[in-house]
Amino acid sequence: MSEEPRREEGVTAIRSAEFPSSPAPVPLDLEAIFREHHSMVFRAAYRVTGNAADAEDVLQTVFLRLARRGPDAEPMGTVEGYLRRAAVNASVDLMRSRQTARAVPMEDAEPMQLMQDPSQSPDRALRGGEIRAWLREAVARLSPRAAEIFSLRFFEGKDNPEIAEILGTTTATVAVTLHRTRERIQQEYRTQMGEAR
Repeated sequence: MSEEPRREEGVTAIRSAEFPSSPAPVPLDLEAIFREHHSMVFRAAYRVTGNAADAEDVLQTVFLRLARRGPDAEPMGTVEGYLRRAAVNASVDLMRSRQTARAVPMEDAEPMQLMQDPSQSPDRALRGGEIRAWLREAVARLSPRAAEIFSLRFFEGKDNPEIAEILGTTTATVAVTLHRTRERIQQEYRTQMGEAR
């Protein structure tokens, strides 16, 4: 038996998923789905994690989960919506898992490289990096639904109707969740800055 038929059989007919408009399971062509959507998944993960290596880990995790979906799994809606949500959720999960392992001895820390742009001072660059890291940690402390909505809005740049469509909810629910989440994060930041002074 040649390698090509086994590969094709393994890639295109491994799993099936139900789509709402389809009465029967539709076989997933994982290779085609990967080619079409891998960059979107990587970008979504990178925006949440802020790290290319972590984004690659999330990319791998998302597509492994897709390959392991059984025919009895819940319908995923659109493939793009499913993958985007899976990327955000996997990224938030990764950020949560990293919160417990933060301590690094000073001698093991890499020296900070200065920005090429002379208008941005090293202090400002360091402070901006600290704020981004703090924000990622704050998002990881949110409920999964709030983290997903916040990430889609502020990391992915989706507007409220798009988020509602992706998540299968109402625009009002998205708006209320974003408002409450933003207030919570702003309050945490004010508290953090008060302690830092």
